Amino acid sequence: MHGLTPEPLRALVDQLAHLPGIGPKSAMRIAMTFLKWPVDQTRRLGKSIHDLRDDLHLCSRCGGFTSADPCEVCADGGRARDVLCLVAEWDSLLTIESGAFYNGQYMILGGLLDPMEQRPSDTLEIGRLMDRLAEGEVRELILALGATMEAENTASFVRNAVSRRFPHVRVSRLAQGIPLGAEVKYMDRETLRQSLQYRQGL
Repeated sequence: MHGLTPEPLRALVDQLAHLPGIGPKSAMRIAMTFLKWPVDQTRRLGKSIHDLRDDLHLCSRCGGFTSADPCEVCADGGRARDVLCLVAEWDSLLTIESGAFYNGQYMILGGLLDPMEQRPSDTLEIGRLMDRLAEGEVRELILALGATMEAENTASFVRNAVSRRFPHVRVSRLAQGIPLGAEVKYMDRETLRQSLQYRQGL
């Protein structure tokens, strides 16, 4: 059957199968759906994918994806500048923002430390965080990293690093209403809102 698949279709299916949660059969179904679309619709999709890599870049302030630097959140003069929320990845920022209950700044760490994989801390944006704190505006750093083992390990590392260099900065964490093992990006809005509101000092 594989030999009967035309090369352009096979090439697309192979690419789609590399996406998270997409296997070869799902990839084939998606590709066949594209073939049923009008030509201009598939070309718009192709252009959107192309433009995604050309027009999207990282915000120099928070490290989030943006088409303008600084991003919309960092450029918003109405947001509090003395509170900085540290998240592991950009999708966690999106989850918090969707609730509209936080009005401070953000910083994206770029992942979590995994003690099992012995991931080095220099793979994270610790330097960017330290530079941001050195500006002197931030009075509280909220660690919104989740409740996994990796998040706990990362929180401990960040807290120690910040406390040594910036003892005047209060380091807090989301309240412990978060289920053990939960990631911020998967939390419901109300739990996240209360976790932020009743955050705890570290």
